[in-house]
Amino acid sequence: MRIITAEQISAAVAELCIRANRELPEDIVSAMNRAAADEPWPVAKNTLEVLCRNIAAAEEMELPVCQDTGMACVFVRLGQDVHIEGDFRAAVDEGVRRGYELGYLRKSVVADPLRRINTGDNTPAVITLELVPGEKLELTVLPKGFGSENMSRLAMLKPADGVEGVKRFVVDAVRKAASNPCPPVVVGVGIGGTFDKAAALAKHALLRPIDCPNQDEFYARLEEDMLREINSLGIGPQGFGGHTTALGVNIETMPTHVAGLPVAVNISCHVTRRASMEL
Repeated sequence: MRIITAEQISAAVAELCIRANRELPEDIVSAMNRAAADEPWPVAKNTLEVLCRNIAAAEEMELPVCQDTGMACVFVRLGQDVHIEGDFRAAVDEGVRRGYELGYLRKSVVADPLRRINTGDNTPAVITLELVPGEKLELTVLPKGFGSENMSRLAMLKPADGVEGVKRFVVDAVRKAASNPCPPVVVGVGIGGTFDKAAALAKHALLRPIDCPNQDEFYARLEEDMLREINSLGIGPQGFGGHTTALGVNIETMPTHVAGLPVAVNISCHVTRRASMEL
């Protein structure tokens, strides 16, 4: 059995909060640069070039790439042979608290959804825990801004709606979102499970690099089809038109009940942030 202390977890989460907000993953940066190079509509091309310069400047100047530094979504893969010495939840929240303070990141979390009093330190984090074999602890921080989060959708489709029904729902979600989520977007899609699990799958889909298609060829083709249809909507970067409404579509699935077809769409802006560390 391996022991990992609460302090190790706090230090790691703090570092990941800062890194994720300053440095976009390589797959997102590459996709943005390709989109800027390939976009034929001058206004859209110029917009993409400005966004690319902003991404580069944030990393160079060690500043947040976006003013909305998000709610800290922390994904944890915990080895079954690891013993956490201390309070795990408190350790993660302490890491978020430190990271948002040390990194001069905006604190956006309110303690109650209706009474709206800011917690002052961007806690609590939203923690998703998965138990896995082994004695390692893998942490991924995905700071989620709410301009895009607010555009997400969930539907309980009928099994008879099938593939075309799922496609219509996903594409329509992006159409209705229009410029609100700061396109070009990344679209996480969850299909199957239950009402709540479909939403979790959609959020989890945002963790997969957009240059890594679904391992199932059927869903890889569906990702391509959805991306093509979304980019034909003409919304474009920041809603100014053009061919680049989305950078990628990632689908995650799981078995579901014979009577159901849950589908969730979790939209992320062009600042799709994630940073990982293994302890």
